[in-house]
Amino acid sequence: MDPHLLQRLADAHGVGTSFQGWDGLPHSVAQATLVKVLAALGVAAHTNRHIETALAEAELAPWRRILPPAVVIKQGEPAQVPVHVRDGATARLTITLEGGAGSREAVQQDVWVQPREVDGVSTGRATFSLPEDLPLGWHTLHAESEGATATAALVVTPARLATAKLLEERRGWGLATQLYSVRSKRSWGIGDFADLADLAAISGARGADYVLVNPLHAAEPVPPVQPSPYSPSTRRFFNPLYIRIEAILELAYLRPRKRAALEKLHEEVAGLNKEGARLDRDAVYAAKLQALEMLYHTRRSPARQAAFDEFCRVSGAGLDDFALWSAIREDLAPGDPLWTDPACAIGTPEAEALREKLADRIGFHRWLQWICDEQLEIAQQAALRSGMRLGVVHDLAVGVDHSSADAWTLRGVLAPGTSVGAPPDMYNQQGQDWGQPPWHPARLAEAGYEPFRNMLANVLRHAGGIRVDHILGLFRLWWIPMGNAPGDGAYVRYDHEALIGILALEAHRAGAVVIGEDLGTFEPWVRDYLAARGILGTSILWFEYDGGSPLAPEKYRTQALASVNTHDLPPTAGYLAGDHVGLRSRLGLLERSEEEERAEHNASLEKMFALLRERGYLSESDAGGGPGQATEEHTIEALHLLLAQAPSVLLGVALVDAVGERRVQNQPGTTEALYPNWQVPLGGPDGRPVYLDDLPANNRFNSLLAAVEGALHGS
Repeated sequence: MDPHLLQRLADAHGVGTSFQGWDGLPHSVAQATLVKVLAALGVAAHTNRHIETALAEAELAPWRRILPPAVVIKQGEPAQVPVHVRDGATARLTITLEGGAGSREAVQQDVWVQPREVDGVSTGRATFSLPEDLPLGWHTLHAESEGATATAALVVTPARLATAKLLEERRGWGLATQLYSVRSKRSWGIGDFADLADLAAISGARGADYVLVNPLHAAEPVPPVQPSPYSPSTRRFFNPLYIRIEAILELAYLRPRKRAALEKLHEEVAGLNKEGARLDRDAVYAAKLQALEMLYHTRRSPARQAAFDEFCRVSGAGLDDFALWSAIREDLAPGDPLWTDPACAIGTPEAEALREKLADRIGFHRWLQWICDEQLEIAQQAALRSGMRLGVVHDLAVGVDHSSADAWTLRGVLAPGTSVGAPPDMYNQQGQDWGQPPWHPARLAEAGYEPFRNMLANVLRHAGGIRVDHILGLFRLWWIPMGNAPGDGAYVRYDHEALIGILALEAHRAGAVVIGEDLGTFEPWVRDYLAARGILGTSILWFEYDGGSPLAPEKYRTQALASVNTHDLPPTAGYLAGDHVGLRSRLGLLERSEEEERAEHNASLEKMFALLRERGYLSESDAGGGPGQATEEHTIEALHLLLAQAPSVLLGVALVDAVGERRVQNQPGTTEALYPNWQVPLGGPDGRPVYLDDLPANNRFNSLLAAVEGALHGS
């Protein structure tokens, strides 16, 4: 195999042949890996002959189409569209505006391009300029030439998302939390949408502008469910586990016997609400599903039925297909052959027969999503009524599980035989495999980016913002072919102009702020590009360094969400005490002695304490030392006050820091057998549960929030 030919083919399809390692040195991607990644893209590269054929096809592929699969442009900027027709033939290109708002004509330019021979036909290229005053939105291109026609999506996106402008005028702060861990005394053992509304009301009254929650994406339709919110079944729809049963209006019309049965279900899991060590999603979800079944079969009023019908209409085929998967998945294991059998894919006679057979169960899963939507809308309304400018900010996971609903229903736009992950770094020297299939770049474009659009629109439907986990994945993703080690992968490039543009468009339509989690390995120009498009970045206090010292707050980025920690780090109380060092030692995750690790951690803390002393937030006597709750609490407030001096437009306060929780929610590099990742309920310094009902009188909570509000707004 000629390595130069293979490299040319990889370049033609956006596959990186090398990457910069965490050691700062370039590393080459193995030829066998390149062949596998290209195969996942639908390109055969097993021999020189295959490669030469594929290179020729890559050259001709655009000429085989009258129009590109999709065109994504920035509003107000010049843009041209190529139209391929028989050489010498005339062509016409028109634009139908979204929603039937009229049509526009594109103007052909005097641009000559050498014709190409395509399957025996001399083919020419006509170049059309699009009007620069096209409105934002999803429009349609129509090309005509000698009876031949073609259409393609035309997406006009904001050159710069302006939703964060209000934050430039007056900076804001908010709480970040894992919703499942935040319980009230009315919860069924798991935090829910009503708890989210209450948390927003409580913090909004103290000056907060938002509540950032973990991904609320749907998991499995029945227990057992995946604890990690970052490995969902779909990123478009929501998890019914978070439904507050008592907030469903039909509860009032249950007959006494059913009402008693429902109350008994609540009583059976009431003890779980008092559990301080570990959440039990499966038991809670099993009880909730039984209650939800009763309420689903309770007759709805005409107005309620009309609202449900309208939700189903607006949600369209995406909801229908997700509900079909959910109905089938209730009885079939994730490894059942049906999920990978082409004869059972969406749209086949077999799938349509199941759709008819499971109609009632499909209706139930549609209804669950309607209730989720309704309760999320109520939570966002409560947030805005409390005075918040943003309200609920959702977290968008990187992808979905291989056995997920999206993996089945969106099979046509996902790459087969690969997983998303990360190359080796200083924290994971073997690399990471996240077990999630990536978007197929070309097929996503051929679908007019509709799956990506629908996902974003639904997540943003009742939100004031969205945090995009690993936003660098909209530029490139580390693909790992099945059977390869995590470090034996390659980067695949995406059309970031299209993906970021669509993200900006949907956020603009929702009036939402976009926060990109841009931590980790990235190309230097990426952050500048995101800032230019109006996307905020992420700055974590413990990760921001200038040489060997903590970065001075005035040097932080303005267009960013700055916070002391993140969900993959211990709460600040635990971090200050070095609890994570002892935990990682007990779990066998350290590559050196605990003493060495702790010494380095303490040295790092001392540098931060020195900065706090220098800025007057700590005195010599209380900086990082001495026992006692007051010292720890005072140090946490000092860190937040330091961060408040940064120009960043948003400041994040972790709820765990506000109540003195010490336990980490997620310990990277562990399985459930080693650590209860994503299953730790909110607790105080003593490990006992902290309930929403107690927050208004919680001195530590009130003190930290008042300190942050005072530092930002001088009150």
